[in-house]
Amino acid sequence: MKKIFSLHTDLDAFIPATEDDKKYMVQMRESSTFLKDGIKRLLKNKVATVSLFIVIIIALSSIILPFFWPYQYDTMLGITPGKPVDSSYNNLGPFEYGATEQAMLDAGEDVFPHVFGTDNQGRDYFIRVVYGTRISLAVGFFASIIVLIIGLTIGSLAGYIGGKVDIIIMRLVDIIYSLPDMLMVILLSTVLKTTLEPVIEGTILAKLGSNMISLFIVFGLLYWVSMSRLIRGQILALREQEYVLAAQAVGAKSRWIITKHLIPNCISVVIISTALQIPSAIFTESYLSFLGLGVNAPMPSLGSLASDALNGLQSYPSRLIIPAIVISLIVLSLNLLGDGLRDAFDPKLR
Repeated sequence: MKKIFSLHTDLDAFIPATEDDKKYMVQMRESSTFLKDGIKRLLKNKVATVSLFIVIIIALSSIILPFFWPYQYDTMLGITPGKPVDSSYNNLGPFEYGATEQAMLDAGEDVFPHVFGTDNQGRDYFIRVVYGTRISLAVGFFASIIVLIIGLTIGSLAGYIGGKVDIIIMRLVDIIYSLPDMLMVILLSTVLKTTLEPVIEGTILAKLGSNMISLFIVFGLLYWVSMSRLIRGQILALREQEYVLAAQAVGAKSRWIITKHLIPNCISVVIISTALQIPSAIFTESYLSFLGLGVNAPMPSLGSLASDALNGLQSYPSRLIIPAIVISLIVLSLNLLGDGLRDAFDPKLR
């Protein structure tokens, strides 16, 4: 019988635990990273996941479909060199055909349909919507990258250096914030469009057009302030942490501290802000194109398609409804995705 006050070691306490005992006593968690944890939480959000798939499908469709579609966005059907213009291709409704195509169908030949019909110049409207979606997404993506680079650089410098540098940058931010956004965007786009045309003529930038380049310049001049203010606030809170003080004590340079310590620790704010900036850039490009300050013709964008549709709104309302639905779907999906990214990557919301 075991004695209560015995000093002998109880050997039964050192019997190896079974696998069931290990699972019960020790709750092991697989090693993970910040990115993996954020992606897992994002995929658990059904609304954000569906929005992500919608954005991916729209983006891939706008890239892949033009390679297989038999019509081009600038091809005017019914116009053949040396022959009279066939006006039967103009203003076709969905799945309607021109006179020549109808004759080919009657003869038993296959003719690819016009899914959304044609516009008033006989151009296939579906492929123009696809190209317009591609342009709007490209502008939103690249404009957000420009805003991210400028805002991240200026915000990091203002937050880390502080002092007079911070004061000067923040007063500049306040001045830009005080300007009416829409008025400044329209004025800058108009001025830059006229100024850039002779500069880029004959260069590789001429393919983009002065309107497109002016859009990127406008985003770079006006839309970095929100990003820089967010990054500055994060840097101000992080620069007093022990690991930053330790890096300063061992003689680390400011650039190394910012790039290796501060920016990686505010990456959640960067991801969220960039995701929410894309729909804002798309919407800005759309209303500028609607006003005639967007991409150069004949290249379409969703805004320019909606603007062109106003002339025949009563007769052909689908030409306005289709690009409006695409714009709404893209912006709504990106906004919902941005909210999901905020919930997934912001540690304060866990």
